[in-house]
Amino acid sequence: MALHQVDNRKDDVFASSELGKPAGAYKFPAKEQSERGSYQLVHDELMLDGNARMNLATFCTTWEEPEVRALMDESISKNMIDKDEYPQTAELEMRCVHMLADLWNSPAAATTMGCSTTGSSEAAMLGGLAMKWRWRERMQKLGKPFGKPNLITGPVQICWHKFARYWDIEIREIPMERDHYISTPEKVIALCDENTIGVVATLGTTFTLQYEPVAAIAAALDKLQADTGLDIPLHVDGASGGFLAPFIEPDLVWDFRLSRVKSINASGHKFGLSPLGVGWVLWREKSDLPEDLIFYVNYLGGNMATFALNFSRPGGQIVAQYYNFIRLGREGYRKVQQSCYDAGMFFAGELKKFGIFDILSCGDKGVIPGVCWKLKPNAQVKFNLYDLADRLRSRGWLVPAYSLPPHAEDVVIQRILVRHGVSKDLLAKLTADLKDAVAYFEKHPVEKGHLSAKEASGFRH
Repeated sequence: MALHQVDNRKDDVFASSELGKPAGAYKFPAKEQSERGSYQLVHDELMLDGNARMNLATFCTTWEEPEVRALMDESISKNMIDKDEYPQTAELEMRCVHMLADLWNSPAAATTMGCSTTGSSEAAMLGGLAMKWRWRERMQKLGKPFGKPNLITGPVQICWHKFARYWDIEIREIPMERDHYISTPEKVIALCDENTIGVVATLGTTFTLQYEPVAAIAAALDKLQADTGLDIPLHVDGASGGFLAPFIEPDLVWDFRLSRVKSINASGHKFGLSPLGVGWVLWREKSDLPEDLIFYVNYLGGNMATFALNFSRPGGQIVAQYYNFIRLGREGYRKVQQSCYDAGMFFAGELKKFGIFDILSCGDKGVIPGVCWKLKPNAQVKFNLYDLADRLRSRGWLVPAYSLPPHAEDVVIQRILVRHGVSKDLLAKLTADLKDAVAYFEKHPVEKGHLSAKEASGFRH
């Protein structure tokens, strides 16, 4: 060791040079540091994040079995796109696709076209692109202009607005109305024309957790085709519901049992129970995925087809998804999801006891497991839901309050998601903290200066 170097490997980590100064923020470091001190520095900074298990705003998985963590660690260096180098990981991806095709009642589960993605947002965009390409091809064959495509949706997650903006498509989003928060077949048909590339029905909306009436919308589109000749495909955004309905409501017809449904997207890292970073998109038949959207590359060791938006991405999440499929099966998924619904109903019952909240939706059939509520119009309280959310945050709970979209923007609601790992015991603790928060405002009423939507933290993905 050089004379000018100091060996501080035996020093206490907090007496090391790395933690003897604030971490750098804006300039790339000039010198290397020890792994021990660097780890401790980053680890301590991350303590300032919220506790993911107490984040009841998110739909995403926040609890994993130890075996999932082990498989993720073993797969950390595997690039999902290198199918020639990691053929078994690629095999597991395709097994997941075919298992999902079977779960979603594909007419040809063994040959269904589909792929993994980084999440349901990317999967949704792939489904939307396929609809636009098919519509454009149809208009070209008819000799008609194809410069003004539109997409019809109910109240949708932001990814669909991104899709419409990025690919220059008019989004015709059916607005919410007071006491009616999802689309209806009548409203969908009223917006359809020959420039409609497709209709998106959501199996579990972000705002109120409700399922949209997929079968009724499909039937209305069938009638529209019989009456006018307009053949408009239906895409189901099953980001959450795609991993709920098959296990909890197997008789609910929303999937490929409907010939009008041409594609489905879902999020593996939500109620699919996998770690963050995996989604899925499947098409009903091979012809529903235009060949123009498939690219073939040969510089990874073989001639590989790819039609996802992203290229290099980790393989661990797909491995974990396959683990969950074989570990749980239909029986295990049903048990896990039913426990979420049961816990949601428990919390809704506790919430009703307050007497000041109206329950908009709770963990029952036809919704994602969770609870949405608002203050009763005649509630005699000295706080709003933004104030309440902020007070709960002081105890570590992330329970968002937010206003609904235009036409219902005066309605402010609060919501929790009941995911895998959100137990009745945990919700009993939330109930106790909610009681303390309400009692606090009784003693310290917010007469003026209520928090607003801009001031409050209300992220609801």
